[in-house]
Amino acid sequence: MSHDIPNNALIIVADGGKAMVLRNTAANGAELELREEGHIAPDSSAQGPSGSRPEDQTPGQTGEATFAKQVAQALNTLKQRNDFDALVLVADPQTLGQIRGALHKTVENAVIKSLSKDLTNHSLSDIAKALVK
Repeated sequence: MSHDIPNNALIIVADGGKAMVLRNTAANGAELELREEGHIAPDSSAQGPSGSRPEDQTPGQTGEATFAKQVAQALNTLKQRNDFDALVLVADPQTLGQIRGALHKTVENAVIKSLSKDLTNHSLSDIAKALVK
């Protein structure tokens, strides 16, 4: 099975409340092989998205936007530590847009693939299959 995700690429699979941190451990040219490296959990003490909450936005939506910002900040920190060269983002459409909007330019430039789909409750093999389609 051919894919365009290099060895050691970081893969983030997120929704509005949780994010898995995965890494492709397959040798170049081999089938995609994902290893779970951890999670990014919401930090209730963290500062929310900038500005005031729109009147038509629920507290849950504000919480999801805050978490997307936290994921972007975590990615910014990982990039500063040179933890990845290539990044794949997988998230539901709203979360994906919120994460992308908060990324630093260096992280944004490392994104090699995005998948607008909620796969947070799927197995690693299902995630790998979705990424190679």
